[in-house]
Amino acid sequence: MDNKPDNPPDTQSESVGVPAPEGAANLIDTDYKIGQDNYQASPMGVNIDIHGAVFVFSSLIVLAFVILALALPEQATDWFGAAKDWINSNMTWFILLSANIFVVLCLVLIVTPLGKVRIGGASATPDFSYLGWFSMLFAAGMGIGLMFYGVAEPLTHYGTSLGGTSMGENGMRTDWAPLGAAADNPAAAYSLSMAATIFHWGLHPWAIYAIVALSLAIFSYNKGLPLTVRSMFYPILGERIWGWPGHVIDILAVFATLFGLATSLGIGAQQASAGLTHLFGIPGGNTTLVLLIAAITAVAIVSIVAGVDKGVKRLSEANMVLAFLLLMFVIFVGPTLLIATGFFKNLGSYFTELPFLSNPFARDDANFSQGWTTFYWAWWISWSPFVGMFIARISRGRSVREFLTAVLLVPSTISVLWMTAFGTTAINQLQEEGFEGAKNADLPVQLFEVLGQLPLAEITSFIGIVLVIVFFVTSSDSGSLVIDTITAGGKIDAPKPQRVFWGVIEGAIAIALLVGGGLAALQSAAVAAGLPFTLVLLVGCYAIVKGLMSEPRGK
Repeated sequence: MDNKPDNPPDTQSESVGVPAPEGAANLIDTDYKIGQDNYQASPMGVNIDIHGAVFVFSSLIVLAFVILALALPEQATDWFGAAKDWINSNMTWFILLSANIFVVLCLVLIVTPLGKVRIGGASATPDFSYLGWFSMLFAAGMGIGLMFYGVAEPLTHYGTSLGGTSMGENGMRTDWAPLGAAADNPAAAYSLSMAATIFHWGLHPWAIYAIVALSLAIFSYNKGLPLTVRSMFYPILGERIWGWPGHVIDILAVFATLFGLATSLGIGAQQASAGLTHLFGIPGGNTTLVLLIAAITAVAIVSIVAGVDKGVKRLSEANMVLAFLLLMFVIFVGPTLLIATGFFKNLGSYFTELPFLSNPFARDDANFSQGWTTFYWAWWISWSPFVGMFIARISRGRSVREFLTAVLLVPSTISVLWMTAFGTTAINQLQEEGFEGAKNADLPVQLFEVLGQLPLAEITSFIGIVLVIVFFVTSSDSGSLVIDTITAGGKIDAPKPQRVFWGVIEGAIAIALLVGGGLAALQSAAVAAGLPFTLVLLVGCYAIVKGLMSEPRGK
């Protein structure tokens, strides 16, 4: 369907559901009425408001994938695995280099006069308090990942670093240690493991999110375009964003978001299941995973229907409180002094190793750079339409400098503290107490093994399960709102049945991938979906600069 009517409305607020920004038409010369021609009522009286091409093609292809993945799980897993292997072998350098570009651009914008531009116009005011803004930003961004990898990643990197390097017959390294490892040197292995962990959870992922979020926010709230990914391409495609080039971009955004979310939801379900087995003896397996995903998706749908202010915001704030309490508990009952001093030492190690870890060329640690870093960057990139659009939606009224500083530094600092607290506790239990339970456990169980060595283990383990579930819910409902916005042509207030539809689809994809191939299939899908969107983000870099240069700058 053509979303550009013959007679445009008089105001931008009618076209995109937001107030017309002050002085916001230097780049965009015409207002567009988005989605009104597509509005219709179903025979049962349920209102729908969709962008025909994007919604129909996205829905049909995704539904076909779910059916095929459940009917032919081995073939689907093989396809995603082959795609992941090709990307790892041929495109790792490109993905790592792109992530570096995103970080550099964010830092440049913070210190240049372009940082004075305000999202939504010079007189725009924030829609949410700092507490509400930070809570939603952090919970949607990587909450499940921190719960899953908070113990697993530092402990894994510590073990591989301590074990040193090993070579295969072909002269390639067969170990999984980062960089040059730290054979038989526990102190150096700890520093390297924490530096590698922080590298994956610090500036780079949040720069990826910031690029998408800032592009969408500027072109929506300042330029009057719809809050959808195609708007990022206006400086390049112009009016063609309303045709099939724009449709294809939005469809790619839907796929990337769905597979990125499915990865997170699958990981969350695995950890919740492992926690229930560890704490209550509930049997694991595919049946439990499917029931968990179905039950938690149902809770997410309730939150979706409630909306951002009543659902997502309240759940995010409640989850932040629980996460903070668990973090403080681990800090104060764990090796408190080591955690306190380790925070600053780990930051120092991170910045020391950053040039080497971020080097996209001349790497000989293929297993680490491809199996860990490429997966993470592709995962963050596949999440970027979801997290970026959600951050853009809640960030109107912030200056570019304020926005980028907060998005880069606040979550990164919390991630460093989280990884230091849980990683240091796990490694200290191994070094000083000789406890190898976490080291020998499967990844989803390692958090609960570490908590089991601390006081009040049953209570904290239960809180851990609740956190995973609520992070699951906040990711699912936030993602459904974003996908619904894309498939409704940029509308931020589309009817609720559409949000429910996408919430169900997210759960179905997670089930299909988990049943078909487990964690490996989820990771492969995230990597396969992330590569095409790396190009979108690189275009977003150009779009941000182009858009900001035409904006009035505040004092």
